[in-house]
Amino acid sequence: MTSPIYVTQPDLPPLAEFMPLLEQIWDSRKLTNGGPFHQRFEEALATYLGVPHVSLFANATIALVTALQALRVAGEVITTPYSFVATSHALLWNGIKPVFVDIDPRTLNLDPAKIEAAITPQTTAIMPVHCYGTPCDVEAIRRIADDYNLKVIYDAAHAFGVECRDGNRLRSVLVHGDLSILSFHATKVFNTFEGGAIVSPDARTKQRIDHLKNFGFVNETTVVAAGINGKMSEFNAALGLLQLKHVGRAIERRGEIDAQYRRLLYGIPGIETIAPLPETTSSHSYFPILIGAPFPASRDAVYQRLRDAGIYTRRYFHPLISDFPMYRGLPSADPARLPVARSASERVLCLPLYPALTDAEVRRVVEVIRSFMPQPAPVGSRMQIHAGLDIA
Repeated sequence: MTSPIYVTQPDLPPLAEFMPLLEQIWDSRKLTNGGPFHQRFEEALATYLGVPHVSLFANATIALVTALQALRVAGEVITTPYSFVATSHALLWNGIKPVFVDIDPRTLNLDPAKIEAAITPQTTAIMPVHCYGTPCDVEAIRRIADDYNLKVIYDAAHAFGVECRDGNRLRSVLVHGDLSILSFHATKVFNTFEGGAIVSPDARTKQRIDHLKNFGFVNETTVVAAGINGKMSEFNAALGLLQLKHVGRAIERRGEIDAQYRRLLYGIPGIETIAPLPETTSSHSYFPILIGAPFPASRDAVYQRLRDAGIYTRRYFHPLISDFPMYRGLPSADPARLPVARSASERVLCLPLYPALTDAEVRRVVEVIRSFMPQPAPVGSRMQIHAGLDIA
């Protein structure tokens, strides 16, 4: 029997390299509250990413909740329906009303052309997502935010290590907006088992975030805000510090797998992918395909045949966030307002992608997809480029 293939698999360093770090934790008896590994990892991560300030968190969802608190966001926030539910859940936890706006058919990110029409006197912020690690149109979003005096918080859970053109050089996409939030969940390109971070532009903002993630404590007897316990442990921080040594190799291998999928899938009618944006880098977080006419089967039929073959893909993101009970009653959740997001949600399938995936396993995935074709489609040297969603 062939082994099952899952959509992702955590990338871990050699256990022998982690054991000495665990011994140091045992010797120090410092398990949390900003211990030595926490401090070292925070500094090393900021240097690796090329960002001014990083605050480590137990997970990205608490980081999102805290980011909204740190900027005192209230009222309404414009966001995308095409994401993981934590994006909008963080708004509800803060008593904020999500306002959903449709996505761009080329990138599947929040469409800047649709944002202005959704702004009301109650709007205080925009919360876009760099979906699949593809950078949002950060300049267009910045101009809108400046014009209406809105905060911008980026859910950058997929965007570890991603860079885009800023003037004459490439810079981390995480420097855009007022704050950016990273996820270090086990499914991500870079993981610390569980974890997350907020990237902030200045020391004063970082200080407020650091107070909020530790119950609002400034010192032993002074509490300045109704904070939360969002601290990253020494175990997670030590792993993260070690992971920085290996993540470059992991991203390189992910890029090789991405290229192989594009080559093997090229020429299959009705199979589309997201085109890489010019003047950006990618960490190859996901490999989504969009399945539609003239492919001879539905997305769900492909999903099921892959599953029957022991290949466990995911329909990221289906259903839309706006379809869930706590959101569907909002006026902005009306399906008629979100045609591009709905089309993507009904057609998307994320294929397996992780460093340990072998070339033979990649071919196995593609063979199942090709099995729907009446005749084998020719294997090309390039992948069919996704130029937009047909929403007719």
